[in-house]
Amino acid sequence: MWLGDNMLIKCVFPDDLIKKPLIYELNTKFAVITNIEKADITFASGWVTFRITGEEQEIKNSIDWLEQTGIKVEVLERGD
Repeated sequence: MWLGDNMLIKCVFPDDLIKKPLIYELNTKFAVITNIEKADITFASGWVTFRITGEEQEIKNSIDWLEQTGIKVEVLERGD
């Protein structure tokens, strides 16, 4: 099992990004593991709460990328 830093984050997706596989892209672009805990997605909007685990810099880069993509990110919990 891979252990590292982790955060519980909530991502709010605007309607134009709902159909894009952004969590998949996140996992392929960065050395992180995501574990979805809750989600509510419709055709018009959506949010996902997931735990992201990895090295601290990879997590930071992942969150920066999500925000640059147009997703609103809120850190709900920091863990280690």
